[in-house]
Amino acid sequence: MSEHRQAFPCNRCMQCCKRVHLLPQTAGMDRGDGVCRHLDETDGRCRIYANRPDICRVDRQYELNYQRTMTWDAFVEINAAACKQLQTM
Repeated sequence: MSEHRQAFPCNRCMQCCKRVHLLPQTAGMDRGDGVCRHLDETDGRCRIYANRPDICRVDRQYELNYQRTMTWDAFVEINAAACKQLQTM
């Protein structure tokens, strides 16, 4: 991150990793049942976390696509709302 800001408040629910089929940007990671092929469901960790794609990095997505159009706080609010929606599916 190019400036100091709060980290995204991920609670590690894994719902974004269990629904990769919903986005064109992540559909290629689908193991066939909507779940990311890199997710270790026994411990909820990404097996390629250090080398995960930019689409899986909230801060990187902000820098690449949104920093010119919204604040970090607004971006976090939108993403947190999307997380809550995924958790209710």
